[in-house]
Amino acid sequence: MIAALAVSFYMAFNIGANDLANAMGTSVGSKALTPLRAVVLASILTFMGAVFVGSRVTRTVAKGIIDLDEIGGGDPNWTIIYGMMAALLSAALWVSFATYFKMPVSTTHSIVGAMAGFGIAAGGMAVVNWNIMGTIALSWVVSPLAGAAMAFVCFMLMRRAILYDDHPFDKAVKYAPWLVGLVFGILAIAMVAEVLENRGVHMSFLSTLGIAALVGALTGIPSFFLFRRYKAIEADEYDKVERIFVFLQIITAGYVAFAAGSNDVANAIGPVAGIVDELAYSGEGGLPTSTAVGLLVLGGIGIAVGIWIWGRGVMETIGKKITQITPTRGFTAEFAAATTVLACSMLGLPISTTHTLVGAVIGVGLAGGIAAVDGRIIRRIMVSWVVTVPIAAITCIAIFMAIEFIS
Repeated sequence: MIAALAVSFYMAFNIGANDLANAMGTSVGSKALTPLRAVVLASILTFMGAVFVGSRVTRTVAKGIIDLDEIGGGDPNWTIIYGMMAALLSAALWVSFATYFKMPVSTTHSIVGAMAGFGIAAGGMAVVNWNIMGTIALSWVVSPLAGAAMAFVCFMLMRRAILYDDHPFDKAVKYAPWLVGLVFGILAIAMVAEVLENRGVHMSFLSTLGIAALVGALTGIPSFFLFRRYKAIEADEYDKVERIFVFLQIITAGYVAFAAGSNDVANAIGPVAGIVDELAYSGEGGLPTSTAVGLLVLGGIGIAVGIWIWGRGVMETIGKKITQITPTRGFTAEFAAATTVLACSMLGLPISTTHTLVGAVIGVGLAGGIAAVDGRIIRRIMVSWVVTVPIAAITCIAIFMAIEFIS
């Protein structure tokens, strides 16, 4: 149990160092946040996302990728325990390797590939749930395209509505409170749906929408008076617009961190939930709520520690090397990515925050023309994406066989 929790914490640490670091990279690249402030904000909000909205995807990773009932063994089932340990360790080692070279890889790719490798090693190809694997694989293609398309469209709309207007600052003051309300309203939908469903309460769509509208109004209206104060700033109109979007980007940076925590905590906690279930609660109806929440807390702490200690290298790659990031561009990329990730979290689909955010950054860059995007960096990132699943699977098979041989 101690070994399993330690390996899970190591995996969560790597999620913070890689996935959460790339989630905050646009804010650092646009200078909306200093690296230190980005780390503090990401630590707090990713912990909240992991604990409050992280349970759905955790269930998918723990029991959805392979059919644990098809793997023979006793009670507890040591084959499952060793396999989950091997999956966590192999995924964490690959993410550590990628983080060392400042490459943003998908921790979701890593753990899904590792779990599939364990299933193949322990029970053969039939043990892997290929329908769920296919759905997850499809999301890896859809998520960056969705992030890129949403970011491209949002930035083009922003240009038309604000940046290309004769009085861009006045337009920014007019629309910014609506954007603040929209961000907080979407977060309210996620929080209400998760908290109430965990308590067996089902709220209608219209009721949830009403709560979101109320939260949006309560946050958007005060921001209207805040942004009016920017008129006193002595600066070029476009500079003042970017200053408004610095504030907005800080909000969406927190939104990204919350959404990433809600989705990516499963990559560390899903397998260890299976181990704890086998060791302590096998045949007793599964993990009690208190234990499940404790595991989410462990994952949230590990992610926060990872971004604190080792997150700045990947931040630099995302924020400075793909395309030029300004606060308006950064806000658009983060809003598009976080909305996509959070929507998929609510569906229980473990998509890649990395893919979605990189896709959104590329989409914003393409809005300025193909020359605005560094193709060399994109190729390196995409190669790392392609090799992640097979490397994680092969490494997991090797580690699993070694553990079984030793035992």
